[in-house]
Amino acid sequence: MKPIVFSREEIAALTPKLQAWFRDEYDMELGGLPAEMLIDFLAREFGPAFYNRGLYDAQAALSARLDEVGEAILSLERR
Repeated sequence: MKPIVFSREEIAALTPKLQAWFRDEYDMELGGLPAEMLIDFLAREFGPAFYNRGLYDAQAALSARLDEVGEAILSLERR
């Protein structure tokens, strides 16, 4: 499986959010580099689980819609 890698822009957007969370939850200042390293760790270690959950949810949503399409097609059947 290809590793989850964020672009510089994505990391730049995520870093202040993580820093704010640390400040609010732990009353702790997290520097830019440690925040980026934590984002990398979280993406590497937990990213695949979140990614897979998204795939499962997308598959379930698509399956439900395909069932609706199948039912709609069957309702057009002439007798």
